[in-house]
Amino acid sequence: MAAAAELEAGGETRERILRAALGDFSANGFDGARTREIAARAGVPLGLLRYHFGDKARLWRAAVDRAFLDLRGGLEAILADPLPADSRERLRRLIRAHVRFVADNPEFVRLMHDEGKRGGQRMRWMVDRHVKPLFSALTPVVESVQASGVLPSRIDPVHFIYALAGAAGVIFHQAEECKRVAGIDPTDPAAVEAHASAVEHLFLGPTHQENRR
Repeated sequence: MAAAAELEAGGETRERILRAALGDFSANGFDGARTREIAARAGVPLGLLRYHFGDKARLWRAAVDRAFLDLRGGLEAILADPLPADSRERLRRLIRAHVRFVADNPEFVRLMHDEGKRGGQRMRWMVDRHVKPLFSALTPVVESVQASGVLPSRIDPVHFIYALAGAAGVIFHQAEECKRVAGIDPTDPAAVEAHASAVEHLFLGPTHQENRR
C-alpha cells in the first residue's frame, strides 16, 4: 500500500511539473525557460525536477509528448468510432474536438506556433514524432469528404488541415486581443461551443438536420 501511494504521488508530481513546463515553454520559448522557475511554478524542489526529467531538453520533449497524448487520444477515438454515418460527420466531430482541445490548452498552441516557425532539431523531432502521424491519420478523412463533393477536390488536404488549425486556434492564442476587440472571452464555455460551430460551418456548411429545417 505504501509503495502504491508513493507511486501515485510520484505520478501526480510528474504531471504537475509537465503542466508547469508546458506553460513556461509556451510563454518564454525553450531558450527563455528556466528549470528553476518551472520547479517553483510546479511547487517542487529543483532536484526533484531533475530526478524525473534530467535536463531541460528532456523536460521539453516530455511536456510536448504529454500535450500530444491528450490531443491524439481525443482525435483517435473519433477516427476509430464506427458510429458517424459518413466522413463529413466524422470530420465535424474532429473539428469540434480540436477546437475544444485548443481552447483548453492555449499554451499548446503558443508552443506549436513558436517551434513551428523554426528549422531546428526540436521542430524536426516534434514533426516526425507527432505532427506527421496526425497528418497521415487526418488526410484520408479530408480526401473522403472531398470525394463526396463537400470540399473542393482540387485543394491539397495539407492546405485544408493548416487552414483548419489556424481557424480553430488563433482566437484562443490571441484571447486578450479578442476580449479587447469584441468584448468576448473566447475561453468561456459558451464561446468555445459557438466558435466550434462557426469553424464547423465555415468548412462543412450546415448539418443535414439544419438543411431540413
